[in-house]
Amino acid sequence: MRSTKRILRLIAVSAAILVFIGAGVVFQLKAAQVDGYTDTPYIPYGKWRVHDAERPRPAVITPGIKGSPPSDAVVLFDGTDLSHWHHVKDGQSVPPTWTLGDGYFETVPRSGQLVSKDEFGDCQVHLEWATPSEVKGDGQGRGNSGVFLMGTYEVQVLDSWENVTYADGQAGAMYGQYPPLVNASRKPGEWQSYDIIFEAPEFKDGKMSVPAYVTVIHNGVVLHHRQAYHGQTFHKRVGVYTEHPPEGPLALQDHGNPIRYRNIWVRPLGDYDQNVD
Repeated sequence: MRSTKRILRLIAVSAAILVFIGAGVVFQLKAAQVDGYTDTPYIPYGKWRVHDAERPRPAVITPGIKGSPPSDAVVLFDGTDLSHWHHVKDGQSVPPTWTLGDGYFETVPRSGQLVSKDEFGDCQVHLEWATPSEVKGDGQGRGNSGVFLMGTYEVQVLDSWENVTYADGQAGAMYGQYPPLVNASRKPGEWQSYDIIFEAPEFKDGKMSVPAYVTVIHNGVVLHHRQAYHGQTFHKRVGVYTEHPPEGPLALQDHGNPIRYRNIWVRPLGDYDQNVD
């Protein structure tokens, strides 16, 4: 009888331990699956709580190394061909005529802008450029080109190493509107980098309701920090806004100087909680 009772007690204790362990495993699984809260205050102007357990997790990407593109970028030039580009003449697309080199391409004078076939709105742009190592000309006639966001809003490319010109026309300027905060130019012939964050303008009833904003980093140095464009880029005129589609191409200017470009990629930027796994 005693042995029977002892066996029954052992069975009961073992069962209780298993129930406890099982509950612990379930709790741990739930904690691993939902790391967050459902009873915290709502974040102002949003539908999510602070540390919300149900808020979508951002998509996982592979970052680039030393300027190489991250895994979610649209690569416009990888050093091999110009298949992502064209010229636009008389409203028609024509094949690019800029010349390919060893991992770069170079402008051809009087060929016109090189325009990306892909179009973008809000985006992050990376590109590298070099002006001729043999210095010819001065001012605006020395190593001149430009990066046109949406084909409309220019960040100036120029050889600004010991080259004096008007402030809102030197390298890194929001051409005709704002000079760069500093001159971060490298010597002629050396590769330089632009990292640009662009926010497209918005229009309502045919008029600009939100301006275009740009952040420009030149060779790792901030030149503009979310500065608004007055409007599209002009020469010797004040910029004004004209309504256009929400996306547009990236364009590189032919200004008659042989400028080289390489390693060009763009990341479209969405809103929070959109780019998710």
